[in-house]
Amino acid sequence: MLSRFGAIAVAAALGLSPSLAFAQSSTDAGSFWVRGRILSVMPDEGGTITPIGGKPDAENTVVPEVDFTYFVSDRIALELIAAVTEHDVVATGTTLGTVDLGEATLLPPTLTLQYHADLDSRVSPYVGVGVNYTHFFDADPSGRVVTAISYGDSFGPALQAGLNIALRDNWFVNLDLKKVWINTDVKINGGAVTADVDLDPWIAGIGIGYKF
Repeated sequence: MLSRFGAIAVAAALGLSPSLAFAQSSTDAGSFWVRGRILSVMPDEGGTITPIGGKPDAENTVVPEVDFTYFVSDRIALELIAAVTEHDVVATGTTLGTVDLGEATLLPPTLTLQYHADLDSRVSPYVGVGVNYTHFFDADPSGRVVTAISYGDSFGPALQAGLNIALRDNWFVNLDLKKVWINTDVKINGGAVTADVDLDPWIAGIGIGYKF
């Protein structure tokens, strides 16, 4: 669904006639952008589960997101994203077989420092590096084998690359890819089972933005 939506949006952006699509506009220090994106969050799981062994497995999910970019110079910007993601989590290959761990809800605000290569072009690439803080809340155990579960918060690095494609006036299409490192300590059934879980998702996004 995300890839089809992305292809349509990019085709529409690139297919606009030059007279309608792109007006040259400089971005100076103090400029502010806002975007709405659809994100595909794809965990790249790993970790250990004690004492039952096995590996954690979290489902992919698609969620809406809002983000804000502030330019500290004509090429350097700060971006902050705000989104909430929810994942069904299981433990596979344990001594008990596949164990349903229920649902985990994450609030993962991520701040990146970006370099924008060519803001005066219709297609403008950028790269970023930053930090992520992930807060886990409303953990919902499966209620079968797992009757209680808690997740510790996480702090880790993030990398980013993307493109902005100018539309008419101050509107633009945004394509974005992030790699975020998220590690959490999990306690199951009051600590009878513990896990050191790496979620480390790839986050692909597409959206529409406006330059103020």
